[in-house]
Amino acid sequence: MNSQKTGVLFVCLGNICRSPMAEAVFRHLVEKKGIQDKFRIDSAGTGDWHVGHRPHRGTQEVLQSHGVSSAGMFARQVKASDFDEFEYIICMDDSNVTNVKGFAKGNYQSTVNRLLEWSTKAKLKQPDANVPDPYYDGRFEYVFQLVEQACTDLLKTLEARIVERNQ
Repeated sequence: MNSQKTGVLFVCLGNICRSPMAEAVFRHLVEKKGIQDKFRIDSAGTGDWHVGHRPHRGTQEVLQSHGVSSAGMFARQVKASDFDEFEYIICMDDSNVTNVKGFAKGNYQSTVNRLLEWSTKAKLKQPDANVPDPYYDGRFEYVFQLVEQACTDLLKTLEARIVERNQ
């Protein structure tokens, strides 16, 4: 893992709805604070059927409505080397966690968990700690609200860990 930057990889099923939304929101929050030099941020999917595609139109629209850019984002699939490149592999739901661990080759140091585990406020809205997939129900704004709160809390936690590590 790159010791200079904290690697954060967001993962969902196809990498066109939830994980690119989380990547874009987290990147936006990091850039607003001017600390982009401290992070490596990306997203990926456990499936390969959307590789090379732009984020879903619904994801692009909700991001744009909140002033968050999705420019230059294209879907890719999780790969074994992600476990070496990212300290945090943050999945959108339980099945993503299970599938991501299947890509690991042997032991890994990465923290693999669900995005909503980083936010008690988001868990109140979604008690199972899974980010619902708006691909199926079109609830992109609802998912954006969950993702934004969880990414805000994630950034607070990771900033504190970076400070601790550098002391």
